[in-house]
Amino acid sequence: MSDPHDIRDELGLDAPEDVALAERLLAARPLPGPAFRGRLRRLLEARSRPVDRPARVRALIAGCAAAGALLLLVGAVSAAGAGPLGG
Repeated sequence: MSDPHDIRDELGLDAPEDVALAERLLAARPLPGPAFRGRLRRLLEARSRPVDRPARVRALIAGCAAAGALLLLVGAVSAAGAGPLGG
């Protein structure tokens, strides 16, 4: 940073030695390599894309419908006095 007043305002520093330390730390801060940054960018872009999985949604709907139909069938058989819950 070229202007120490920017650091003072941004970080709320008062003492000149604090400003000097902040400038040294900012100058010595390690930056990730280009390969890492490229992989990170591709990963973040892939995650931010909307996922369109209609086959999965259809399978979930079919599974829930089948489970509901089975429960209704068990309930109807039990109400008729037969089956696992009839008595």
